[in-house]
Amino acid sequence: MSEHYKLIKVENKKDIREFLAFPARLYKNDNNWIRPLDTDIEKTFDPKKNKLLRKGEAVRWLLKDGKNRCVGRIAAFYEPGTARKHDVPTGGVGFFDCIDDQQAANTLFDAARDWLQQRGMEAMDGPVNFGSREQFWGCLHEGFYEPIHNMPYNFAYYNKLFTNYGFGIYFKQLTFHVLLIPNNMQKVVYERGERFRKTEGFEVRLFDPKKLEKFAADFTAIFNEAWAKFPGVKGMKTAQVEAMLKKMKPIIDPRIMLFAYYKDRPVGFYLMIPDLYQVTKKFNGKFTLFHKLWLLFDLKVRKVSTRALGLIFGVVPDFQSKGVADGMILAFEEQVARPGFPYTDLEMNWIGDFNPTMIKLVEYIGGKLRKVHITYRYLFDRSKSFDRAKSLI
Repeated sequence: MSEHYKLIKVENKKDIREFLAFPARLYKNDNNWIRPLDTDIEKTFDPKKNKLLRKGEAVRWLLKDGKNRCVGRIAAFYEPGTARKHDVPTGGVGFFDCIDDQQAANTLFDAARDWLQQRGMEAMDGPVNFGSREQFWGCLHEGFYEPIHNMPYNFAYYNKLFTNYGFGIYFKQLTFHVLLIPNNMQKVVYERGERFRKTEGFEVRLFDPKKLEKFAADFTAIFNEAWAKFPGVKGMKTAQVEAMLKKMKPIIDPRIMLFAYYKDRPVGFYLMIPDLYQVTKKFNGKFTLFHKLWLLFDLKVRKVSTRALGLIFGVVPDFQSKGVADGMILAFEEQVARPGFPYTDLEMNWIGDFNPTMIKLVEYIGGKLRKVHITYRYLFDRSKSFDRAKSLI
């Protein structure tokens, strides 16, 4: 380790406050950066809230210079079950922030590598999250715009810090932007959508908060058919989905939560939520009761959020070529055209470069590539050949 830098393991409340506050100083002159809520980060490291910590481990470090000023931070983590799903046992590094200094970055990466290697890992991915893949995942490489909720924003030089250390590109995550104006899609979408709507037995319904239990069951049925068939994707239980929807209920906008049915059988969903960052960017990381009320007021009354986020899309296998997706898209466009619809933009993030089918679908509805994040991988055995990800599902 360089004599100029000192690693400090995060072990007390003072260190945690510094871990959370350091990026705010680093990005103080960058108007695009938005501070995530402290609670969203801290739940990653809370065994009561992150089930991966039941069998896995996580550690955090701060990096300080000779004048005791914080110049970097990083977290490392692994979970045995997740690690074994890769070609080699793989852990992760995340919540990486650092000054533009390769020596400082190398000190942080070395600490993470050594810690993971001691626990049987043979590779590390980064920057990633210890948990949900759609949050805090990837290094922003292209499209340095204001981030969407809990998606990473970083300086461009971070990519150089990773690659100079020896990380290779494992896969790219693409974010597409859709301008929400009527008649903004390819003609074939309207043709297929209209055929779907005219077919007896097919219909699209908006989410109804009063029937939350019903929609939780419908979501579960669709998800377990459309997604849980893939390796590495676990099926869900209705009680689990119901709890998730109840937690989300304060921010749900039924106009952008669509379900498709055939003779009352749930066959597809297209779920979106408002971008909370358009409100929480003013909170400076805090989320007290006051801030929660502020969020609800801005979302429900002032309607500050003009950006919708694509959350999840799915159609059961035996209906994937019958215009279900087009029918839901057409129903959504009707909502867009209604007076008082607050959203002008839709961002669909976390589309892997290994998923040409989804890329084609997003382009099909008028999506334009807006951002590229990169997930890097570092193999501890430098003699091993490096392969890019072909799929994660």
